[in-house]
Amino acid sequence: MNNVLFTGRQGRNHLQGIAVDEKNGYIYYSFTTRLVKGDLQGNIIGSVEGLVGHLGCIAFCQEDGMIYGSLEFKKDSVGAGILRSLGDAGEYADGFYAAVFNGEKITRMRMSAEKDGVMRAAFLPEVLRDYVGMGTDKTGRPVLHRYCCSGIDGLCFAPLPGDTDGKRYCWIAYGVYSDLGRQDNDHQVLCCYDPEILRAAARPLLQTAMHRQGPEKPLQKYFVFTGNTVYGVQNLEYDEKNRLLLMAVYAGKKPIYPNYDMYAADLSVPAVRMPLAGLNETGEALTLFGASGPEDAARIRGWRFPYGQCGMHFRSDGALYMAQPVKQNGENAAYIRLYAFDPQAGFRERTG
Repeated sequence: MNNVLFTGRQGRNHLQGIAVDEKNGYIYYSFTTRLVKGDLQGNIIGSVEGLVGHLGCIAFCQEDGMIYGSLEFKKDSVGAGILRSLGDAGEYADGFYAAVFNGEKITRMRMSAEKDGVMRAAFLPEVLRDYVGMGTDKTGRPVLHRYCCSGIDGLCFAPLPGDTDGKRYCWIAYGVYSDLGRQDNDHQVLCCYDPEILRAAARPLLQTAMHRQGPEKPLQKYFVFTGNTVYGVQNLEYDEKNRLLLMAVYAGKKPIYPNYDMYAADLSVPAVRMPLAGLNETGEALTLFGASGPEDAARIRGWRFPYGQCGMHFRSDGALYMAQPVKQNGENAAYIRLYAFDPQAGFRERTG
């Protein structure tokens, strides 16, 4: 198991997330429109291609051996940019899915996401409702996208808050648009699903006629008060040792907030149902690490750290794989390096 891995050059779209199957010695890379399989010695084994949407953060499920990923199709600037990178002028419906990949079946390069039986997907109607729903700006005027929802990105497996010895669920984080004219976008929004329900609902996905099979609602929806960020949680990862849910983001732009690159929700603390700042509703609120409560605005704590947005994974020994994106000969790639994480001291690269 190498301390530094290289993804190889993977084209126009950058790395979105990593997932590691330690038992069998594999690592998976999400490069937006393709999933790449490698081993922990740095060799590339196969890939799944043909996606016209945004495959974001991915995670390996220990219970069923599958790789789960956030998958979105939308007509905003992000979706249009992906289609341009592919040279695809097609029309695709808005839709948000939990993709489920069978890593054992990924045995060669350029396998088809639609035709080779390696990927299924479960539709997430709650996300679509919020994406097409309405929020309000600072004047109270109705504006598109409830919670400023831009879709989904971060994904990991973690316990429910206050039950860290319990079952692991699939947590999926909203993308959130950066908008300084709104105050209904200062929370990270996290939906929690039972992976057994997602897996049972998952169907092969024909992207020109996308199915709508999936759980009507998440098991729970949680809110984390961090202040607005640029596109919400990019990568989500659970720190078993410290019972923290790490959220890597692109730093926000509202000057009233500290605008960190990384936050962590403390899952040792149960969620609190309470009125949500900037929103005319109550919700289940999580507490940030180091804060006195869910909406302790004076103690929004985080870390300034340049990596994590493109992929992170905690190994069973507590070491943390961090993706460091690079460009080589005009193509996107990344180095995956090992770090140590301490909530008080932050992140430190392991060189030994």
